Amino acid sequence: MNPLFAIVGSALAGVIASTAFAPWDFPGAMVVAVAGWCWLLRRTAASRVLTVLIAGFAFGWGYMGPLIWWMNAVDPAAWIALVMAQAVFYVLIAWALRAVLRLPGWPLWMAAVWTAGESLRGAIPLSGFPWGRLAHTAIDTPVESLVRLVGMPATTFVLALVAALFVLAAERPRRIVPVAGATGAVLLCGALLPVGLAGAGESHRVAVVQGGTPGPFLQWPRGEIFELHLEATAGIDEPVDMVLWPENAMDIDPLTEAWAGDRLTEASRDVGAPILAAGILNGPTATTAYNAGFVWTPRGHQETYVKRKLVPYGEYVPLRQQLGDLVPRIDRDIPRDMLAGDEPGDLRIGGAVIGDTICWDIAYDGIVREAIGGGAEFLVVQTSNASFEGTSQLRQQWNISRLRAIETGRYVVVPSTNGISGVVAPDGEVVTEAPLLEPTVMIEDITGATGTTPAQRLAAPLEGLIAGLALVGVVAAWRAARRRG
Repeated sequence: MNPLFAIVGSALAGVIASTAFAPWDFPGAMVVAVAGWCWLLRRTAASRVLTVLIAGFAFGWGYMGPLIWWMNAVDPAAWIALVMAQAVFYVLIAWALRAVLRLPGWPLWMAAVWTAGESLRGAIPLSGFPWGRLAHTAIDTPVESLVRLVGMPATTFVLALVAALFVLAAERPRRIVPVAGATGAVLLCGALLPVGLAGAGESHRVAVVQGGTPGPFLQWPRGEIFELHLEATAGIDEPVDMVLWPENAMDIDPLTEAWAGDRLTEASRDVGAPILAAGILNGPTATTAYNAGFVWTPRGHQETYVKRKLVPYGEYVPLRQQLGDLVPRIDRDIPRDMLAGDEPGDLRIGGAVIGDTICWDIAYDGIVREAIGGGAEFLVVQTSNASFEGTSQLRQQWNISRLRAIETGRYVVVPSTNGISGVVAPDGEVVTEAPLLEPTVMIEDITGATGTTPAQRLAAPLEGLIAGLALVGVVAAWRAARRRG
């Protein structure tokens, strides 16, 4: 195959893959795109390895560029840097695929390599970037129920295997019937698998506060966003079991500034319920801080969850001392490094145990799994998407939260500063969703879950098994190449 055709085709396949996500949300687009890219790589397997590596980089740019275009809202340089970093992973994936696509039974090896590549991308460097996974495209399709059975990584594996089977059918038309049968079986299985609450427990009335922001992101006077959320909470005029605030609803540490703690205590007393507040707490030194959610009652502070997966160069600065000329700007924009927490988010509030996550914590399988393991009856995603207003980031994160509801068999409650705030049922359906950019309080009855889904037990072992399968495939391909050479 002409190298230019392979590279341009790879970039186009990446662009098509990105349309499976918001704002387009085309069902099945990524499966088709992965199949198309696999077909191209099958035909470049005998080409120079450089061609394959460039094709991987082209796919990565074509895919990640449109997918995370919303990073431009932070800084165009941040968008370029993140896309470049993610594209490197698709170079590695392309190299591994080039090897295993020539093995007998290659669809199995291909699906394992793709899934292992996603797992690696979601783990390194630093805390990784588990965004735009193939499993995420299952939402609002018949196969979304697979995440409840086997978890996110194995769902990716199944979808990647379907993509490989499409290639088989394209290469040998006589296989169209069995491939169509296998695809139909996957769809039928997904349609028949149960979804919903994992064991009905007690009901809890929750108030979800979207307090709004007092102007452009982080350009408001100190304490103003706190006042907005106090004002919204004061408007709650019916009994509730708890009040849930979004990430960064406070820019004042109530643990060190007594007047702020007193205001929270008063607000909790007036509404007659504990508040899950959130804000930036002072760290152990003047140059450190914590991004935390904390339970506040009429008796004061109770429990705290500290965000575990922090955003590099957004919440802390790796290699701050080594960045040379860039340091003055970084020191101005991020004067304090946030420190990551190391404890799960199972918090006790209002007679319930909740699984607290903060912003993109929700994209990490282990964070959610550990909160459920701690007895969480439903999940809370405290988030602040104020810096991404008007972008597809809000809907992409919301869809991940919806998929988590299916996976865990639990309600997911999302308080956001400006949106998307709302409540998702355990079957992934939206119970209520607040209007964007409008201060809103939503009050809903949430049934806690008492059991777990199969994914809670199977997701991690299956991910390890798939990673091992990918490694075996790559080693087998390397040994086969040595024998041929």
